[in-house]
Order: sequence, then structure tokens, then C-alpha cells
Amino acid sequence: MEYRQLGRSGLRVPALSLGAGTFGGTGPLFSNWGTVDAKGATRMIDISLEHGMNLFDSADVYSDGASETVLGAAIKGRRDKVLISTKLGLPMGDGPNDYGTSRDRLIKATDAALMRLGTDHIDILQLHAFDRATPIEEVMATLDDLIRAGKLRYIGASNFASWQIMKSLSIAERHGYSRYVAHQVYYSLVGRDYEWDLMPLAEDQGLGALVWSPLGWGRLTGKVRRDTPLPSGSRLKETAQFGPPVDDEMLYDIVDVLDNIAGETGKTVPQIAINWLLQRPTVSSVILGARTEDQLIANLGAVGWSLDDDQIARLDQVSKRTPPYPHYPYYIQEGFARLNPPRFS
Repeated sequence: MEYRQLGRSGLRVPALSLGAGTFGGTGPLFSNWGTVDAKGATRMIDISLEHGMNLFDSADVYSDGASETVLGAAIKGRRDKVLISTKLGLPMGDGPNDYGTSRDRLIKATDAALMRLGTDHIDILQLHAFDRATPIEEVMATLDDLIRAGKLRYIGASNFASWQIMKSLSIAERHGYSRYVAHQVYYSLVGRDYEWDLMPLAEDQGLGALVWSPLGWGRLTGKVRRDTPLPSGSRLKETAQFGPPVDDEMLYDIVDVLDNIAGETGKTVPQIAINWLLQRPTVSSVILGARTEDQLIANLGAVGWSLDDDQIARLDQVSKRTPPYPHYPYYIQEGFARLNPPRFS
């Protein structure tokens, strides 16, 4: 396993990590992700550690806390061998303080996550969404207090807009608070919006990307193809409405190129899609989702080799889309391009 620095921090994380969203699955979304119990999760942790993958990501909202509970049971007795990443901020109840990132909510939610995980500290805590109602000064001060109290090691954000991250970092710097070192983001061959604002920001400010849904919400498994019905076991039938939208023709064009490269390399479509991400700037770790041991082992095959320059260029080209304003002038007008040549296309 390759290890990378998490942004501009001293923490080294594996290039691949395991998402615990499939653990303890309940409800219309998470039950379709997976229903791995403590015994199955323990076996997945065993396999992960055997391959050098020691970072495990969850969230309090995953199956109403069950994911963290199952993860905590699976790592019991080997806490010193693993890194735990989790998220909070989304609603965990119907009460007025059961959601958001106020001081009250952050402290209570962190303590609740620690109890479910069966640990005294969280290695990476990320805010699951930006809370417009709470002053950023309050958020950053509280996170800093939790770090000083030893309950958190590092902090980050998830699914923030660039201005929300930048303002948070600015306030942290102004007051001497701990700063974000990670940003958990959606990024895949069928969803490259991360590159327009967030990737340049991450490079400039030292944020490591923890990539969720690297297979485009299950679309790059190799099972979704042109003129072919979805396989009977595909979760897309039940979960597509919850995930990022994808143009079908773009998807099929990308899968065609992935198929060609699979023939050249002997690798699978998912392994190639993940390996492409590992070559991208700012990516610290790609979070794998797995419902079975076989899926996990197969996806672990995405490391230990690299696509060549020609293969990367072909994937770049087929997945490239015209960026939104104000970015597109830099791509189509020579004068703009000379001033700010695109770096991530």
C-alpha cells in the first residue's frame, strides 16, 4: 500500500481507505448500500489491514449511528493499528439542536460518536455539510477546543463550497485555531466538478482530498453498459435518486474507453477508474465501498501499478466537459489561457 500525506499535515494515510457506509445498513438508502454486520465488518478490517489499508471512514448519519457502532466493534482490541475518520452535522433527530454544527451540537455529537466507536479520540473529524446558521468563528473555536481536549486529532470538511472552506481557513488563521487539512469530496471519471474550484483551492491551501464514490455511484463497476439493462443486483435502481446525476451517453463513452484499457492492462474497469483518480493532484486517499469480501479484494487491486501517460490522456479526454462560468473562458480563449493555463484537465 502506498501512503500519502493528508494535505498539509504530518498525518500519513493510505492511498485507499474503506468506507463503512455498508456497515449495519438500514433505511431506503443505506440498506441498499449494504448490511454488513459486526462479524462481516471484522473480516473486512482483517483483509484491509493485511493489505496495509488502515483508514476507515464513517459518519453518524450512516444508518442512524449503526455504521459507527459496527465499525467500533470491528476494530475493538486493535485501535492503535487503525485510523478512524467520521463525519457529523447532518440531522440525527427531529429536535432543533439535532443537526448543524453549533457549539452545543459539535460537542454532543462528538461525544456520541466516540461512544459508538468505542474510542477516546477520532483521528479525522469532518463536518458533513456547511451550516449557514452558525457563525464560522463558533465552529472553528469549538473544533479547536475538541482538539485541545484530545478528542480529535485532525479536522476537515465534506462537500463544502470553495468560499466556505476559504472563509473557514481564514478565520482559523486569524484566531490561531486548528485548520482543516482534509476535504471529503465527490470525484470520479463521470463527475469531475471537483477540479474547477476545489482542487486548485486544495493545492493552494494544503487540503488533502478524501474521495467518496470513486465509481460514480456504482456506474463504473463494469456492469453498466450501452444498450444493456441494469443487472438484477445493481443498487442504482434504488439509489440513483440520492446520488449525483450523470449523463448516460457520457457514461457509456467513458466505459468504452475503460473497456479498451482493461484489455491492454489486464485490470478491471473499477481498478482502472480508481487508479486514474490516484494520479490526480491533491488526492490523499480514495474511499472504497464494499458489500462483500470479494468486492473489497478486487478494488484493492487498484494500487501497485499505474496507468501510462497515453491511457491517462484518453481517459482525461473522454471524461472532459466544458467547465461552468467563470472557468470556461480560460479553456476556449487564447488570451485567458495564456494568463491562466488549465492545470487539471
